[in-house]
Amino acid sequence: MKKISVEVKPGEADEMKWVHDSSVDHKGRVPLRASTGSWKASLFIIAIEFSERLSYFGIATSLVLYLTKVMHQDLKTAARNVNYWSGVTTLMPLLGGFIADAYVGRYSTVFASSIVYIMGLVLLTLSWFLPSLKPCDHANICTEPRRIHEVVFFLAIYLISIGTGGHKPSLESFGADQFDEDHVEERRQKMSFFNWWSCALCSGLILGVTLIVYIQDNINWGVADIIFTGVMAFSLLIFILGRPFYRYRIPTGSPLTPMLQVLVAAISKRKLPYPSNPALLYEVPKSQCSNGRFLNHTKKLKFLDKAAIIENDGNSAEKKSPWNLATVTKVEEMKLIINMIPIWVFTIPFGICVAQTSTFFIKQGTTMNRNIGKGFEIPPASIFTVAAFGMIISVIIYDKILVPLLRKLTENERGINILQRIGFGMLFSISTMIVAALIEKKRLQAIERDPLKGSLSMSVFWLAPQFLIIGFGDGFTLVGLQEYFYDQVPDSMRSLGIAFYLSVIGAANFLSSMLITIVDHITEKNGKSWFGKDLNSSRLDNFYWLLAAITTVNLFLFVFFARRYSYKTVQKIAVADCYEGKSDFGGVETKV
Repeated sequence: MKKISVEVKPGEADEMKWVHDSSVDHKGRVPLRASTGSWKASLFIIAIEFSERLSYFGIATSLVLYLTKVMHQDLKTAARNVNYWSGVTTLMPLLGGFIADAYVGRYSTVFASSIVYIMGLVLLTLSWFLPSLKPCDHANICTEPRRIHEVVFFLAIYLISIGTGGHKPSLESFGADQFDEDHVEERRQKMSFFNWWSCALCSGLILGVTLIVYIQDNINWGVADIIFTGVMAFSLLIFILGRPFYRYRIPTGSPLTPMLQVLVAAISKRKLPYPSNPALLYEVPKSQCSNGRFLNHTKKLKFLDKAAIIENDGNSAEKKSPWNLATVTKVEEMKLIINMIPIWVFTIPFGICVAQTSTFFIKQGTTMNRNIGKGFEIPPASIFTVAAFGMIISVIIYDKILVPLLRKLTENERGINILQRIGFGMLFSISTMIVAALIEKKRLQAIERDPLKGSLSMSVFWLAPQFLIIGFGDGFTLVGLQEYFYDQVPDSMRSLGIAFYLSVIGAANFLSSMLITIVDHITEKNGKSWFGKDLNSSRLDNFYWLLAAITTVNLFLFVFFARRYSYKTVQKIAVADCYEGKSDFGGVETKV
């Protein structure tokens, strides 16, 4: 195998000229700071995120309408199907992130998953235009679609789910990888990266739920699918063109194996006395090569520390099996994952609130007056733009006003810590459900006063406050979760870290469907179900009050665990001045 060496001349400011964070350039060499990474590389990555989110939200926000109008499903069934699809789409990244971190690398995973994504979009387009796959045999409105159309349609959207599974966690973590945490300026840029990443996400969302949704409503769904396919293919080309500017992380094998080794070693040595001095626990000598970072020892979950106890059996520590002896850093990485579990659990109710925006919130808009001026009617899903604008506004205010101000007040580089940001956003989710309940009650009262006209007497902009408030909450909680799960997982698991964030939303969608089923069953037994055949025969206001109560209780639990959370503390960066490994493209071995 070819070895590539980079000679670093004595006296040069190596930490400024070269990037010593274990990343490599596209030729497998230590990256040159001036020509790789930072914003110049991340802009290529943000471009493909914009197009992917355009496609995703163009489909997701109108899916409930497609299922009710074209598939002729009732509201309850359509809402469940939307939640199932959203749940799968946001849980698949756990598999995609694992493959990217362990074996393939983030660049290759993004490329392969984008191809699968485009295949799904092509199939979706064919399901509308190809005569043998079209919803109906003729141009007239049919009472139910053909079976073959249903099969192909669901196959297409679940192919998109699979594509998203590799695309979303790998792309976002790949973008964050372009910033060196050991360089002051780049570290601060990385803190802003997640904010501006979310702005690009919202820009794609806005275009998806305005222009695209208008095309879906006034031309046909197939034309919108053609746009999705073309934009996604073009952005993939842009992503490929950025290859020389990227910094790549080398896959290090399964990140789960070292954790299992820590657990096995701790259990096998559970009867050993804990050393009086934690400094006696085993760690790789800092003089040796390492492609990772050393973590400080913490006092929590002390039973795991026994995995790092060195037994005096005549063998040197270096010769012991990793199933019998783990380093302090590996032990601490295991602690990180365990400590993150309560945070993951108690952010799910926020995700349940977010899940309502693409189902019941959108469906509410179909029953209200959407006319603007003469002859122009707002598509129901377009009201979702208010949430996107709310998120953009909150992100800009946070990044440009609050963070600089809070840095001066708290002397914290972040302004406030990540979990404080997440918790603050949860307050907005409670407010959203309260406002949504009050507005839905007003809509039902309008129907009682005038059953013929119904809620058409109310403008769709009555829904704007609940979308705006949840958008503010997204700017704090969802962006904070992205940063939290990327930053706090072990360095070898950062694609999985983004997948953990997405799995919060995925689990929330499944639990939202489960909650709807349980509430429907209980309320139907007690007289009248809160979820009728249509919106006007339902009591969504009661459901929103229930979510407000659940989210309030959950916030107290989140604060309890967040106050006791210990953040990852890095002892030092292990400069990879003798690092050997395989590049993201495979086959190139580096020796610096």
